[in-house]
Formats: sequence, C-alpha cells, structure tokens
Amino acid sequence: MATSNGLNTIRILVLDDEPDLRTLYELTLLREGYQVEAAGTLHEAWDLLNAQRFDLVITDMRLPDGFGVDLLKGLRAQQRRERCIVITAYGSAENAVESLKAGAFDYLTKPVDLKQFRAVVVAATRSAQVATAPFASSAPLLESSPGQPGKGEQALARMAGDSLAMRSVRERIVKVARSMAPVMVRGESGTGKELVAHALHANSHRKDGPWVAVNCGAIPENLLEAEFFGAKKGAYTGASQDREGFFQAAHEGTLFLDEIGDLPLAMQAKLLRAIQERCIRPLGGNQEEMVDVRIVSATHKDLGAEVAAGRFRQDLFYRLNVIDIDIPPLRERPEDLPALCKALLGRIARDSCTAQREVAAGTIARLASLPLLGNVRELENILHRALALSEDDGLELRETEWGELGNLATAPLSAPAPVQRPALPEDLQAYLDDKERQILVRALRETGFNRTLAAKLLGLTLRQIRYRIARLKIDAPEIHGEDFDA
Repeated sequence: MATSNGLNTIRILVLDDEPDLRTLYELTLLREGYQVEAAGTLHEAWDLLNAQRFDLVITDMRLPDGFGVDLLKGLRAQQRRERCIVITAYGSAENAVESLKAGAFDYLTKPVDLKQFRAVVVAATRSAQVATAPFASSAPLLESSPGQPGKGEQALARMAGDSLAMRSVRERIVKVARSMAPVMVRGESGTGKELVAHALHANSHRKDGPWVAVNCGAIPENLLEAEFFGAKKGAYTGASQDREGFFQAAHEGTLFLDEIGDLPLAMQAKLLRAIQERCIRPLGGNQEEMVDVRIVSATHKDLGAEVAAGRFRQDLFYRLNVIDIDIPPLRERPEDLPALCKALLGRIARDSCTAQREVAAGTIARLASLPLLGNVRELENILHRALALSEDDGLELRETEWGELGNLATAPLSAPAPVQRPALPEDLQAYLDDKERQILVRALRETGFNRTLAAKLLGLTLRQIRYRIARLKIDAPEIHGEDFDA
C-alpha cells in the first residue's frame, strides 16, 4: 500500500502481525505523505527488503515467526541504511533496551500514542536523510562548507589529543550519535565528559535543536522536580508565572545530565517515568506534556556498585546505560599532553587577550611525570599557574617554580590525617545518664538551684526536671561541689 500523491519520497516499511494496528500505522503515515509498504511476518518483511530499499522500518517486537530484534541484527549485518523503530509491549524495559543495543533508532511503547508516533517517525526520517553513508561508516554526519568545518567537526576538534584512546572515543561518538539510544559517558572528574556529550549532540540529527546541560549534584533536592519538569503558576510560593523545566527546554534536542549518580532515589523514579513515557507533568499541573528529548548522562561514580548498594535504581541504570563511552584518564594517555597544552594555552591567551605561549619540550616531560589526578582540569590550572610564574616567552619552569607546581599537583595524594573517634561506650544507658546528669547539674548551678529557671533554660517543664533530678539522684552537695567538670 503506497501513496500516489508524490508529496514525499520517503519509503517506510511497517511490520506488525495485528491487521488493525498495521492498518492504523499505514493510514497515519499515508496522511503524512509517506510511501508505505506493510508486512505481517518477518518472512514477508525480508521479501520486501530484498526487493527494494526503504528509509525507515517500523516493526513490532513479537512476530509469528520471530522477533523484531532479529530483523535489526540482520539489517546491521548487511550494513543496510534503513533506520528502525521498534514497538514494544507496555513496561517491557528489557525489550526496549535490547532493541536500542541492537541498533534501533528509537522505540515506542504500546498502546502507541499517534502524536508521539508521528514525532518519532519525523526524527528517524530526518536522521536517515542526513546520514547517507552506510550503517557501518564512521564518516561524520555533519556536512561542512569548503574551508569551514561543521558543528560536528568543531565539537570533535575540541577534544584535543591524537592517542589511540581518544581516536576511539571520537569514532564511537560519530557512530552512536545517529540513534536516539541513551548514552552514558563515564570518566574521572576533569576528563571532559561534557565535551563528549556535546559532540554527540553536534553530530546527531538534533544538531539544530537545543542543547541543555544540567549538573544534577548542584540542584537542591526540594527544587529538583520543578527544575526538571517545570512548574505552573501558583505551584509554590513565589511562582508568579508558568516556567519550563529542563525537559521542555530540551524539546527536540539533547538533555545532558551530568553527575547523574547524585540524584536522590525519589527523583530517580520520576526521571525513569519521564524517559519511559516521554511525557512529563509540571509541578502543579493537571495534564502531562509530550517531550521529545535524547538523554545523555555522565558520572564519575561506579553506577553498578551504586545499584548494588541500593543508592541507584537498577531499572534507571539499564535505561541510561544502553550505550556507554569511557574516557580514559589523562595519566593513561601522556602522548596527548602536547596537543592539550597547545589547545589550553590558546584558550587562556584568547580569554586574557595576550599572545599565546609555547610549551618548552622539557616542560611536557615534567608534566607527564605528574599524577594529574584532576586530569585536563588540573592540567589547565597548572598551566595558568605556570604562566603567572614564568617570565620568558616560552613556558619553561625553573626548579623552584616546578617544586611549587609539583607540590600542588601531588597534594591529593597526601593521606588525610586519621580521624580520632571516641571508643563506643560499653553501657549506653549509663553513658547517656552521665551526660544528662552533667547538663542538669550545670543548669542548676547557673540558676542558683532554681528548678523553675533551670527547666526554662533547658526547654523542660517543672514536672519534667523534677522527674529527671529524682531519677538521676542529683542532690544539693553535688550541685554546689567545686569538683564538677562543666
């Protein structure tokens, strides 16, 4: 079944074994001007795929003669260009994650919302038009004008360094940028996780959409829901007008959640639902709003260990960790130091409106000897300090200056002084009674044994302080004694 109006040259294959649903999807797509073919089994779908090329394949997960994920794997093995959207049963998180890992562009959950269906199809076909290279190609998606790099190339170039590890990171970015699959960026603090996330956005079909970066650990817990999902006028004291949250701001773009491991469990549950249902309810609102957002998250924590410890939801972890990108620490790629120093010194020179300095050869070798536990961020701080201390045009440190920098760089290695903790009391009740007695005696001394004033001083009633004096057997000689240690 295909349209004859000629409004759209995009060809879509719909695969579903339920005739009613298959017809619904066909009619919806035909009304949008797409050319549509339909199949009820994997066998029928492969016959159509072998006979012609499509831009998009929409498949149900469970079929009479197999699974939709089998089709995905087959397309990927043949390096076909078709983008794939998988339709899964409600609440089947495992199937959704499996399909994304198998190469699906995106997924939909039954019962399918037609507005969401149309939006996902538009995003997938837009991606298919941008990426004209085969599935396995590693060529950047963003085209650039002659002599002028595109957004994607610029974002990749900001990740200075030509080590094998960094080349692998850049190649992976270009490859995974094409889908809607959530990406987890892992690396130590200061390795450049946000640069990687932004490069993912800049190399995707969402490059012209909004880019919203959020530090999850910097938002007070009581403001998290309003910040993420927005708030309606009057939702809380001071809410004089509607305000949008991060999800609304990132609509049709990318939402980068940095330090995702710092989110409290209650907010993790709400975030999971927003990702699964692709809709959010603003604080104080009565209706849910559809959002089209790609999630990229980052953390320096071991989220697997956080899940085992009960501090991070396992279901959210599987939703976010569909594709992972690991950034190696700087100490494992010292060959990147010359390029990093040049890039950082160039940025420092632009910010300070001064001439760019060159790094002396000996300085690079000395930098490589430092642990650089703060990675690129620490390297930038060292270069800032070196520029302030250096008097020559070249950035070459004298021994005294190097000693200061070395001490600064290795400071995190120093073991903290051991905390002296008091021994646990053998008899807790006796210990607490003794502390209570000391406080009562002190209050009675300061009030001249006036129990009414002493009770007021301690926030007690007269009956309560009388009871405590009797229970602890506090007598006048003890109160007036000179040997009491207050």
